[in-house]
Amino acid sequence: MSDGINIGKVEELIRKKLTKDKALHFTLIDPEDQDQVRVKEIVQQAEAAGTDAFMVGGSIGAGYSDSLETMGTIKQSTKLPVIVFPGNVDGVTKLADAVFFMSLLNSQNTYWITGAQAIGAPVVRKTGVEPIPMAYLVIQPGGTVSFIGDAKPIPRDKPEIAAAYALAGQYMGMRFVYLEAGSGVKEPVPDATVAIVRKAINGVIVVGGGIRDEISAREKVLAGADIIVTGTLVEENVDVTDKLKKIITAIKDAAKAR
Repeated sequence: MSDGINIGKVEELIRKKLTKDKALHFTLIDPEDQDQVRVKEIVQQAEAAGTDAFMVGGSIGAGYSDSLETMGTIKQSTKLPVIVFPGNVDGVTKLADAVFFMSLLNSQNTYWITGAQAIGAPVVRKTGVEPIPMAYLVIQPGGTVSFIGDAKPIPRDKPEIAAAYALAGQYMGMRFVYLEAGSGVKEPVPDATVAIVRKAINGVIVVGGGIRDEISAREKVLAGADIIVTGTLVEENVDVTDKLKKIITAIKDAAKAR
């Protein structure tokens, strides 16, 4: 098979960790929101709390220089995987271990479905960053990413629509599905949406947006989430070690209880 289809080292590591722990936690850092001193503090606090990997990116899309600087700081501060969560093509940097090669399937603008991907694919190949194919679905309320990505957010009371999109993504070869409620929103993805997507696909389900406490994180894992992402939490608090540790403990315990 071509090098674009083979499962790479980072995805293999994620799958091995999932086999062992059943559910994981990723910490999202937005290059636009933090200076490098704070980035280093976040990395140290999150790693002490037990996070499994770091994601770098934001809804608006930080410039290449910001992403590169932040990525460099993270790589100097941890040996955990660092994955690009691209807001646009210029978010990809050669310092990353992998990139979530995403298609925003419920966008109304083809740029976010296939256009940016066509522009970004040669960049990913040239840098040698490992691509991890992902179906990206925006759920109401959607936050900033919904506006920027011209998304038609999936209604919270229509989980079967999310399941249909997720299954379509799987049939198109996307091994990960990201259910996104939007950065900083008050309402995370509904448990019913996570549950029906879990029944529909056998890929890795990532859930992010609006998850700020251990109760919400636990509910998402019990519903079927494989990976929980928190980002706003680490941006809004000076020391997140204890809070993150509670969330991560809840994630691991819930996975064992499923």
